[in-house]
Amino acid sequence: MTPPLRTPTGFAQILTLAGVLGLLTACSPAPNAAAPSAPTDPALTFTPCMLEHPSGLSGVKAECATLEVPENLSGQGRRITLSIARHPAISERKAADPLFVLAGGPGMGAQEMYTAAAGAFARINRDRDIILVDQRGTGRSTPLQCKVDPLLLSLDRPEPAAAIRDGLIDAATQDCLDTLRAKHDVAQYTTSVAVRDLEAVREALGAAQVNLYGVSYGSRVAQHYLRRYPDRVRSVILDGVVPPGLALGPAIALDAEAALGMILRRCAAQPACRKAFGNPADTYQTLRARLAAAPRTLRLPDPRSGELRTVVFGPSHLAGVLRLSSYSTPTAALLPLAMHEAVVKDNYIPLASTLLMQLDTVPDSIAAGMHHSVVCAEDLPFVGEVDRARLAATFMGADLIDPLRRICAIWPRGPVDAGLREPLKSAVPVLLLSGSADPVTPPAYAETAMRGLTVARHVVLQDEGHGQLGATCMDRVLRDFIATPVPGNLDLKCLEKRSPSPFFTSMAGPAP
Repeated sequence: MTPPLRTPTGFAQILTLAGVLGLLTACSPAPNAAAPSAPTDPALTFTPCMLEHPSGLSGVKAECATLEVPENLSGQGRRITLSIARHPAISERKAADPLFVLAGGPGMGAQEMYTAAAGAFARINRDRDIILVDQRGTGRSTPLQCKVDPLLLSLDRPEPAAAIRDGLIDAATQDCLDTLRAKHDVAQYTTSVAVRDLEAVREALGAAQVNLYGVSYGSRVAQHYLRRYPDRVRSVILDGVVPPGLALGPAIALDAEAALGMILRRCAAQPACRKAFGNPADTYQTLRARLAAAPRTLRLPDPRSGELRTVVFGPSHLAGVLRLSSYSTPTAALLPLAMHEAVVKDNYIPLASTLLMQLDTVPDSIAAGMHHSVVCAEDLPFVGEVDRARLAATFMGADLIDPLRRICAIWPRGPVDAGLREPLKSAVPVLLLSGSADPVTPPAYAETAMRGLTVARHVVLQDEGHGQLGATCMDRVLRDFIATPVPGNLDLKCLEKRSPSPFFTSMAGPAP
């Protein structure tokens, strides 16, 4: 349900969202039941560790521990190990209530996400521990990795439907499921099970209350934890908000199209961008028509090996690069130039290279099996009839919903709490963050989620995409809210100084 966010998170990079979570045993409390009192003595043993980003470009010194929990809610059968990291507070007089960071995906681990986003939490970390629980099925917590992610197979062919018609998605899904079933009950990796893991970690830490930050799918996790354990939550930050009743799926194509339109109109409204590219919306329509008529065959270096490879670049590839690039303004800043190169100079290398670099990180950062366990239990069953005519008018079309239907026809459906999709009502302080040009969780979603929140504030950053951690002075805003969680008193003047990344008008960069 979300992808390269401003910090890596996210529906499997073509979707992408994730989180951190908790599990008790067969005696776990019913939804909305009061949580048991926290133990006096922490039950976790932490040792020094280094959290390294897969790129090798960043790392965080932390303390790591593990916690065993039952895989099945019944408490019977195998046990799994949760990986927990703590970025300890700098102050020796730290606050007693840590911040739990919940990643997106579904399928991204919190620890990997944090290595790229630690700066946004640095001010909070002065006075509070940051707790990073890799959600079951992700990161270092029994990751449900598929050798081949069936959701990405359509990008290997210029005609997306061919992957379904030729049985490739069915075969890859069954192969992944058969492999994972040898050691895991894949149905037990839903949000409803995972929030019990998060509660188990809170108990083991001995924290009476916690603060939550959840991005994208992680916002779903945060809201459901708040629903189940309201007395254990001091404050919540929801970034790129998924409201409880929303079934992510068909609307993603419509939201992505709307976000792209905002990006192109912003370029057209800027003199330097319009002078360089004319009306980018016209370029976009021309590009779609040309690729639909005849995909381009290209030779370009592989981003990982550097070896030349042949790529047939068609409509599905264009959809991939447009969607993934729309997630943040730094990558969106390249789109008008890349599309102009393709239409005016018949140079598709910038678009194709961008897509290859983006997709190169997906299999490693998103646990596809966990993603499917969440989406096939919590989203697809609640998707009704699809307006295929409306989807056809978008660059994504049905390229997402059709493969998901095939995957979920095979994937087992796990447990879902009865209240998961009900509107959340809470008086716990909540700060909601949105980008006006978010291609997957537009501001309207946060407005829906906020209806039952009596102490809440929704902040919309103009022209920004999915996930607001990289915005100017956001670290200060987050620190101020966590320190004194009174949403109405937040001083947001520093955010007025921010502006989206300028558009590249040539390969040399933005206009002077």
